[in-house]
Amino acid sequence: MTRQRRENDRRAKPWRNWAGTEQVTPVRAVAPGSPEEVAAAVRAAAAEGLAVKAIGSGHSFTGAALAPGVQLRPEGLAALHAADPETGLVTVGAGMPLHRLNPLLAERGLALEILGDIDRQTVAGAVSTGTHGSGTGFGSISTQIRALELVLADGSVVTCSAKERPELFAAARLGLGALGVLTKVTLQCVPLYALRAVDSKQPLDRVLDEVHRLAEENDHFEFFWFPHTETALTRRFTRLPATTALRPMSALTRAVDEKIVTNIGFEALLRLGTRLPALVPGITRLVSRSIGDRDFTDLAPRVFASDRDVRFREGEYAVPRAELVPVLRELQRWLRTHDEKVSFPFEVRFVRADDIWLSPAHERDVAYVAFHQYHRMPHQRWFGICEDVLGAVGGRPHWGKMHRLAAPELAARYPRFTDFLALRQEVDPGGLFANPYLDRVLGRVGAEAGRTGG
Repeated sequence: MTRQRRENDRRAKPWRNWAGTEQVTPVRAVAPGSPEEVAAAVRAAAAEGLAVKAIGSGHSFTGAALAPGVQLRPEGLAALHAADPETGLVTVGAGMPLHRLNPLLAERGLALEILGDIDRQTVAGAVSTGTHGSGTGFGSISTQIRALELVLADGSVVTCSAKERPELFAAARLGLGALGVLTKVTLQCVPLYALRAVDSKQPLDRVLDEVHRLAEENDHFEFFWFPHTETALTRRFTRLPATTALRPMSALTRAVDEKIVTNIGFEALLRLGTRLPALVPGITRLVSRSIGDRDFTDLAPRVFASDRDVRFREGEYAVPRAELVPVLRELQRWLRTHDEKVSFPFEVRFVRADDIWLSPAHERDVAYVAFHQYHRMPHQRWFGICEDVLGAVGGRPHWGKMHRLAAPELAARYPRFTDFLALRQEVDPGGLFANPYLDRVLGRVGAEAGRTGG
């Protein structure tokens, strides 16, 4: 056994994701520093009959990156390889976390076209599960990809784009790690920009009556709604040149709002609600009242993303935009007639249609409805109700969020699902990149049944 292998074996310790919903102790952990080292690790795993998976930051709520066999860690693949301010094309190592990439782009006068409200994910993790923000004119982060480099199951290092291996490109832009290990991603960035953010509380009924107008009239619009309340916490962002005079939140305001109120204070209240569930409706009303209106302007990465320290469970479905208000009204009616204590809000966001095979926004404009529950409280019944209501209108689950669907149900919701499976069979016939989550949502492939850790 080589020294490198012994060092890797010592690092193979129990791993769990951020939410605590998934955990595993891999047979071996490897931190490759180049595509060639990834290829060597893939070939070694195949020779030993071990499945292999690359992990990111562990922010997915599902087992998409769970690696019972060989775990590939991302930190050695986190370099900024190229950034052209003229074209906006940026090539970055797939293990680069978004919160590290954003300042590097800003130094060069660039930014990602859109971000979600969390920036802890790696680039590979974000695009492989379909991370998105909110804006009717914007797609997910995967739609910003212009080229990919990945290692296939035979150990070959390949690139793909709209012109080079276009089918692999169409699938791998949101590939769940099922097609290969991403090593580099080329993104189409835009000139650095600022956002004016206006956060305000509005009656929920008014927001639902006007939601489509609000979504169309603002560059970015989203809202939160705490069950047991009749209030929506709305967020409206306007895109502005980076040269705009900034009016950022003060350090004190940010500390109070994002640390004390929405994290430390919220955590303390939810721990109390866990012990005394009857208090939960009052807690949600108190939290809704305590979040103040805000109007500030800052560079986009500092506006889109916020801290999330309180642990929770989350599911999310993308529904056709026309179905948004009916499903929310149905969930509102259910909550009013059942004694279900729900401690976390809905989050509603909007995403433009795309052509990516497994994208929840494939060929249709969607509204994403995210539902949550504090991690110490029961979530199964509530999540089941949400999935029933959102699934009844053809909703497609976010691949990085909790859901109960399996391959047969998912196949009926994605026009290119069988094409994805056929491509997977072609590039990974032995199921080298499989794991239990992919077995459920895609089905088993090839010789996968005999592979350890798959």
